[in-house]
Amino acid sequence: MTKTRVDDMLIEMITPKVKEIEEKFSRGEGLTQEDIHTLLLKSQYNHINHLDDKLNEVTADVASLKGEFRTFKAEIIVDFEKRMGGLENKFAGLETKFESAQVKMQETIVSTMKWYIGGAGVVLVLLKALDIFVK
Repeated sequence: MTKTRVDDMLIEMITPKVKEIEEKFSRGEGLTQEDIHTLLLKSQYNHINHLDDKLNEVTADVASLKGEFRTFKAEIIVDFEKRMGGLENKFAGLETKFESAQVKMQETIVSTMKWYIGGAGVVLVLLKALDIFVK
């Protein structure tokens, strides 16, 4: 239990009086209002000290939770960056596949156009030859 100088001084001030009151009570004598107030004051000091201890525990727990949260946050960031790196690699792979598919489609279109133009040319030559021979 950590006490301030004021706490120590106050408790030291009422301790002799509390001992007198305890002895008086153990002998069966009645207590005065001042005695009762002094006992209540001691009870309040004890209660405040207890609350201070609990506050210290809560403060320590909060500090511990902050540390755990920082660690958890760091782990999440590392995991996120790792997963993002994996996604970047997958997207790069997809981009490469898309580009190769695009080149393949262009080659197919060019080849198909050559066949159509060539076929149309052959048909025109045949039709012209038929026109010449039929006249």
